Amino acid sequence: MKNRVKKFSIALVASVSFMGVAVSVLPLIGLATSGDIDTTVIDEKWGKPTFVYGGGLSDKQIKETEKLVGIDNPENVASVAVTGEDLVKYLKEGSGDTANMISSVLVQKENADKGVEVTIKTPENITQITQDQYANAAITAGVNDAKIIVASVKKVTGESALTGIYKAFDVNGEDLDQDRMEVAQKELETTNDIAQENAEKMDFDSAKFDQAIIEIKQELADLKEKQGELATKEDIERIINDALKNNQLENAVTQDQINQLMALFEKYQQTSAIDSAQVKEQLKTLSDSVQSKFGEALQEAKDSGFLDKVGNFFSQVWNALVGLFN
Repeated sequence: MKNRVKKFSIALVASVSFMGVAVSVLPLIGLATSGDIDTTVIDEKWGKPTFVYGGGLSDKQIKETEKLVGIDNPENVASVAVTGEDLVKYLKEGSGDTANMISSVLVQKENADKGVEVTIKTPENITQITQDQYANAAITAGVNDAKIIVASVKKVTGESALTGIYKAFDVNGEDLDQDRMEVAQKELETTNDIAQENAEKMDFDSAKFDQAIIEIKQELADLKEKQGELATKEDIERIINDALKNNQLENAVTQDQINQLMALFEKYQQTSAIDSAQVKEQLKTLSDSVQSKFGEALQEAKDSGFLDKVGNFFSQVWNALVGLFN
């Protein structure tokens, strides 16, 4: 009996040890970020890249943020603060208080068909919003063909960075639609809430959820194009469920959360985004990027031997458990 207990203890320790390694390794898979913005590049329309820093930052924190987003020479960028008044202006919400405007962005306009590419330089301080949540919402608002870097000198949820993106386009003479900006903010809040609520579930993957959101938008646009009218409530629910199933999320996302998505996309399809060829192209580019990350993550897992280790781990545990009763 003592030998059996000893064998079981060894198997248990091995299990815990391996899972600890797995937890430390898995977050690293698929997190490769894009390159920095070359601040010496001058866009034909925008000119210099635009640095929009949180209005709640001190001068010292602004300098620190410049380094975080890769600005070596401040003269190479156009700099402007994002304030609480901007939040009210673009989203019709907030009190106008600037103190909590901390997260900052560096935006570079890209050539046509480049899509929207977001890199979070301080993931330890942007505690909730993902790169693809930013990109998805920005596309809803009308942002197109831009490379965006997000950073914060201290921990924030990251939601106000979207307002900074809007301001970068605004100061460069590109007016974004008010209704679309408001729906984009609702999208960011809704998708973030659902992702946070499901973060501890083993069968939930935030990257797959981001992809599902893209697919819902694409299907709603296709349906409108084919039928010449907006989706019914039943259509929206079916499209949401299909997208969740396509991304193996049907057992993770609850009916209450589906209802939240239905309310969001009923508003989304009322905006001009539903008919926009530009949105269609931007979403396709983003979808290709998200799916390529899945492939890269799998290849990295194979190259690192992680998948082999998983197989060997379960084989060892099985053998240890079988040995208990032999």
